[in-house]
Amino acid sequence: NNLMHDDVTCNESFFLSHFSISQDREYNMFVTRTVVSPLLRRVSNNDLSHPLRLRLRALLEKPPRRFQSTDKAPPSSSSSSSSSSEEGIFSNPWSNARLWGALGAAAGWGMSGAAIYDASQSGPEIISLNMTGVLIVYSSLFARWAYIVNPQNLMLCACHVTNVVAQTNQMRRGLAHKADEGGELGRQEVDEMMKKAGAAGVASALAIAAAPRARSAVAAASLPFGISAVAASEAGPFTVHFWAPMSKWLISGASFVDLERPTDQISVAQFTALTFTGLFFSRYALLVKPINYVLCSVNIALFGSSAYHLGRKVKADYL
Repeated sequence: NNLMHDDVTCNESFFLSHFSISQDREYNMFVTRTVVSPLLRRVSNNDLSHPLRLRLRALLEKPPRRFQSTDKAPPSSSSSSSSSSEEGIFSNPWSNARLWGALGAAAGWGMSGAAIYDASQSGPEIISLNMTGVLIVYSSLFARWAYIVNPQNLMLCACHVTNVVAQTNQMRRGLAHKADEGGELGRQEVDEMMKKAGAAGVASALAIAAAPRARSAVAAASLPFGISAVAASEAGPFTVHFWAPMSKWLISGASFVDLERPTDQISVAQFTALTFTGLFFSRYALLVKPINYVLCSVNIALFGSSAYHLGRKVKADYL
């Protein structure tokens, strides 16, 4: 309060700069109460146009500056996730999950297209009932997996739904051909296959319904050797993240079982699609969340077995 007018003039720049730099709102209010307000009263109680009074009033009316130009706000998790979700499909190709997911979906559509093509252009004698049955189970599981995986892959989900329909039609054609060509024995075999398929479907439905409770019980039991931890994991045996790649092992197994299959019964379209599916998904499995090493390994095996069959077919028919 003992400040003179000259002191105010000399210290004007100090108070203004100090007040404007502060990022702490409470500290700003402290300065206002203890320094600025008495200063204003002392300087000019009657002169409302005093330059210092006008400049300080303008500062008081400004919103607090939380971050200076040199201090950047830390990115929030929501902004980082939104930026990653909006990442261009061709940016950083090797590590872009959306790009590899799109390539895998394209190969999956090739598999669906192969079933549709074979149904319209090829006879039922080339249909492998074992492989077709496995593909129905495989696509059913992967349709669900593609819907819940992060990042979500609706293109892949749609192609697997289509493949379920296409492969079911191929199974119908193959069973009808087997029944017609096999006579009474063939019809009995078809009936037996249908009964087994029905029993497997009922058992699968019951297992899916009981999976959540079983997972919770095993996880809470604190079992040794990490069993409870494995059961509670995001890609554990009670989730589709585990069973989808396991169904793909059945595809690879079917290919390995049929290693000596006659080349005239090999579909070029189907095994080309399977070969590219194995190639693309080997990388895609390492980019999704949760990371799926089982899916990666099975696609490496699928690529090898399908490429082997495709090579035999190309060599027999075109070389």
